[in-house]
Amino acid sequence: MSADVPDVRQTRLDNYVDRYAARTKGMTASEIRALFSVASRPEVVSLAGGMPNIAGLPLDVVGSAVHDLVIDNGAVAMQYGSGQGDPGLRDQICDVMRLEGIEAHPDDVCVTVGSQQAVDLVTRVFCDPGDVVICEAPSYVGALGVFRAYQCEVVHVAMDDNGVVPEALEQAIETVRAAGKKIKFFYTIPNFHNPAGVSLSDERRARVLEICQRANLLILEDNPYGLLGFDGEPQRALRAEDREGVIYLGSFSKTFAPGFRVGWVVAPHAVREKLVLAQESATLCPPVFSQLAISSYLSRHDWLGQVKQFREMYRERRDAMLAALTEKMPAATTWTRPGGGFYVWLTLPEGLDAKAMLPRAVTARVAYVPGTAFFADGFGSQCMRLSYCHPTPERITEGVSRLAAVINEELELRQTFGPLQPGASHGYEAPGPELS
Repeated sequence: MSADVPDVRQTRLDNYVDRYAARTKGMTASEIRALFSVASRPEVVSLAGGMPNIAGLPLDVVGSAVHDLVIDNGAVAMQYGSGQGDPGLRDQICDVMRLEGIEAHPDDVCVTVGSQQAVDLVTRVFCDPGDVVICEAPSYVGALGVFRAYQCEVVHVAMDDNGVVPEALEQAIETVRAAGKKIKFFYTIPNFHNPAGVSLSDERRARVLEICQRANLLILEDNPYGLLGFDGEPQRALRAEDREGVIYLGSFSKTFAPGFRVGWVVAPHAVREKLVLAQESATLCPPVFSQLAISSYLSRHDWLGQVKQFREMYRERRDAMLAALTEKMPAATTWTRPGGGFYVWLTLPEGLDAKAMLPRAVTARVAYVPGTAFFADGFGSQCMRLSYCHPTPERITEGVSRLAAVINEELELRQTFGPLQPGASHGYEAPGPELS
């Protein structure tokens, strides 16, 4: 090679770029992960991450349970286990699901490394490259990342304050199939949606089930927040109404602690067999120590009473956020009013861009997640997800006040200089790679 011609291989940032599998092109860092380095600074009020607030967890009880587990059963807890999960924990999981009307046998349950792995296993078992997954608009960023990694096409359907719009779901199914494409399942978070904060109404639950049954379309029901409602009893799960047409995902991350990374999937027998095989090829088995620690906690502690304490803690934080939004936000800003869970979905006044505004917000020491993170098609720029689960009520109020000041400043700029032209900037740099 001539000395005047640079060797391309020496200028690459990644020398393996031409060796990766095609599916790695769908692997990108989520906007939430990129935000953590900024949002974790103590001077920044983070309304971004959905970290459960485990400050109310009785750590003495947990510590005692773990201590006794090591002393009494350490040889089992630190050994390999079943790819399907510990039988005792699977039996307890059935008790947990019964609160939402699900009657299942422990053999129906496959324990996973958080419900995130459950999404991955189901997608691996069902989806080929090019297959379609129907999702709500917006949808959970972690699930979208899985679908992208498996080279699925995501088709979004509209939501409103009562959850997914049945007519939009029906139309999406017809349109996709008319184009000759295969739909593998409808992915939904029916309770206290992440990121929208809304729940699927009882009337719509029956309608969604009827639409999917008639279309012979599988439902993937992701329900990590179902027990964290602020009013009344938990809603009946979709799985409670249809054992064969619904695969149900659950997790202890929100009702106990995420550090143990224990979730589960409940599926028809034949599907469950495939999921266990996929689990064994991925991890051999879910961590036995985590499973037995949670099993011990469930056996020795009033875990349901603990969940009720969490509900009251999150209710207080939800109320603080809604009150601050009502007091501080400029006109034409709208937001959802969640009845449980962790999140509020905020829509900015016309013409504002949440992702473009993020650097200014971080400078003002407040962080959120731009709405584009929750869409597979680039939409959501006018929206943002605000999380109230981790900050104290006082910090939430301060964070919303800072955010409102940033939004008002953006509105003043727009009023002064007019709408942005395509390709124009706001007078400051667009988000760098660490924020996108």
